[in-house]
Amino acid sequence: MNRTNRHISLVAAVLVLALGVCCMPTAFAQNTTDASVGGIDVNQAVRDFTTRENAPTSLVIVFLITIISLAPAILVMTTSFTRIIVVLGFLRQAMATQQTPPNQILVGLALILTFFIMTPTYTAINENALQPYLNNEISDTEALSAALIPMREFMFRQTRPKDVVLFLRIAEMEAPQTRDDVPIHVLVPAFILSELTTAFMIGFIIYIPFLIIDMVVASTLMAMGMMMLPPIFVSLPFKIIMFVLADGWFLLFETLTRSFQ
Repeated sequence: MNRTNRHISLVAAVLVLALGVCCMPTAFAQNTTDASVGGIDVNQAVRDFTTRENAPTSLVIVFLITIISLAPAILVMTTSFTRIIVVLGFLRQAMATQQTPPNQILVGLALILTFFIMTPTYTAINENALQPYLNNEISDTEALSAALIPMREFMFRQTRPKDVVLFLRIAEMEAPQTRDDVPIHVLVPAFILSELTTAFMIGFIIYIPFLIIDMVVASTLMAMGMMMLPPIFVSLPFKIIMFVLADGWFLLFETLTRSFQ
């Protein structure tokens, strides 16, 4: 009898749940139809916002949200950050110091150097684009065009002509007469390719002295018959002391900053 009652209760609960689910769309539709916040019809506000007259405003909002979400990628790919972080990664691998300095320190160093190197470019953007736009002296389109000029000049100084030609050929575009004729969607990937190439060249130069120390230590250990001792345990102190005595951080930062001039 108790089992029968439990079955009846279970069936009743399932029926009530199913009835509630079936009634939810109708109730939701009624609530949506009559939705209002503070006396404002929400549905009407949404319809007004998405009308053809307000479409430009909607597109601007979507564009701004997209720019904000892509801001980290823009910072990484259109500034000196890429070259700096790659070179710092090569340095840590060449010294074989595992996670020292940690990733947070390397990223922080790369950001600080990036802001230092990009300060003249950002100053020109502020003076020629941002401040006139905030003072209602130029339109948003003119401000964007003025802001792109310093960025394009910076990227052109660091971009190899062969990389620009490569992406122009891939895009099947005619050879430009001047730099102004090179579109931004061609300049950015060419700049990234040039930055990676330059970073790997600097990384190769950094690797050479540390590689020599590894080879000397490995040869010495083999000559002494110490086959079981990993060479990295012996070479690591010599790498660190050589880097410190040579004032390695000073030389590295000077090389990185001057490579953008």
